[in-house]
Amino acid sequence: MMEKPGPAAGAARKSSLLRPLALLVFMAAAVAAARYFHLQEYVQKERLQHFVAAFGLWGPVIYLGVWILAPPLFLPGLPITLAGGVLFGPFWGVVYTICGATVGATLALLVARYLARDWVAAKIAGTRLATLDDQVARHGWKIVAFTRLIPIFPFFLLNYAFGLTRISLWAYMATSFVCMLPATVAYIYFSSNLLDLIQGRVSRGLLLGLALVALVSLAPLLYKRLKARRGQPLEL
Repeated sequence: MMEKPGPAAGAARKSSLLRPLALLVFMAAAVAAARYFHLQEYVQKERLQHFVAAFGLWGPVIYLGVWILAPPLFLPGLPITLAGGVLFGPFWGVVYTICGATVGATLALLVARYLARDWVAAKIAGTRLATLDDQVARHGWKIVAFTRLIPIFPFFLLNYAFGLTRISLWAYMATSFVCMLPATVAYIYFSSNLLDLIQGRVSRGLLLGLALVALVSLAPLLYKRLKARRGQPLEL
């Protein structure tokens, strides 16, 4: 797609490493806080999920609402995703998270396309995102897929930047949904077993979740290295 490596390679590497690092910090802080305040009996998986279930439809509705507003408001997505696994379990956590994230990303695109075009243009001026429209014109939905699977740029700014392109709304939504799914499954499955660690157990589910997170975090770097060895670096 692109010819030679550039600053984006470093950005991709940094982005791929920061997310698992942030996850490890979050885990350590959560376990330390639970142990210090003796919260183990209050943060049992079944108790939290029953508490959320008592709200009926309002639990998922509120969670979806938070995720839908997160991309336009630049709210951090990782804590919201982790909460989804803890509160709703591996299946419904994935369903609610991928739906909320996709709708939220689409809302950010629509805001940029119709309400804040000048602000977004000024925000990305002078960055590699400024060339996104040209890349979309040449490669269409493949650019959306590439930037979702290989996170070179911040998720929330990228959503706004796509609003300045000619990408079809439905192609953007469908590609975002499919290409955000692997990471969503990994982080939700991991967080659905996270409370085991707070209870002092290292369960098989927790280890599998960690392996999935490591896989989706390292896959972009491994893919870029493979392309580089073949003389086909994939860059924006």
